[in-house]
Amino acid sequence: MMKLLAVEGVRKRYGGVIALADVSFAIEQSGIYGLIGPNGAGKTTLFDVIAGNTAADNGRVIIDDREMTGALPYRLVRQGVARSFQECRVLSEFTCLENLLFAAQPKTLGHGIAQIFTRRDAHRRAALESARHLLDLVNLTAYADAPASVLSFGQRRLLEIVTTFIMRPRVLLLDEPAAGVNPALLETLDRALRAMIAERTGVFLIVEHNMTFIFALAHEIIVMHQGVVLERGTPEQIQASPRVVEAYLG
Repeated sequence: MMKLLAVEGVRKRYGGVIALADVSFAIEQSGIYGLIGPNGAGKTTLFDVIAGNTAADNGRVIIDDREMTGALPYRLVRQGVARSFQECRVLSEFTCLENLLFAAQPKTLGHGIAQIFTRRDAHRRAALESARHLLDLVNLTAYADAPASVLSFGQRRLLEIVTTFIMRPRVLLLDEPAAGVNPALLETLDRALRAMIAERTGVFLIVEHNMTFIFALAHEIIVMHQGVVLERGTPEQIQASPRVVEAYLG
């Protein structure tokens, strides 16, 4: 079966600190996966390695059965990897619609030149339609022409997530999307993520500390502890695991 996302023996050390000791797992089915564990377990470092922001000391990263170990971020974007960060990153001075349309643009010089000369109106119309659809999905249609700066923090988080999805990723890495988001917007986020994975097959891997949110959303959970994978299973199996309870949930 194709490995949509796999890491094999990934290690990363910062001086005397071992961030990733030996991380291995493979995801072969489309769906939403949770990545949990205590602070310092290595979750964000693992995201950095998968997305090409940090080079691993050892190990392999595989996307769609293709080894991408050490690939630069732009190559991973082309391969279908997108991510969000713990700190919310949107273009505050631009409108919500402009944020999405900017994210939808091909980021290579060749694509840009081709678009100038061929005037790909069909592409631009499709991008506009997709952008408006995604704004509707997160209840931001009313803010389409408003600068992102007027949004609440939770709304900016929703905008950031749909700007990653408009890139049509095969692997979407979300780093604590529920952090700082109020309960009403959490319901919107939950519905939006379920709708997005239904629209486009792929892997959503979500680092999250809100256990209620991630256990209700993900169909499988990966638990990290001290730089390794401690446990993996359904939310029910993870909640019942003595090792996980002792290391994290307890």
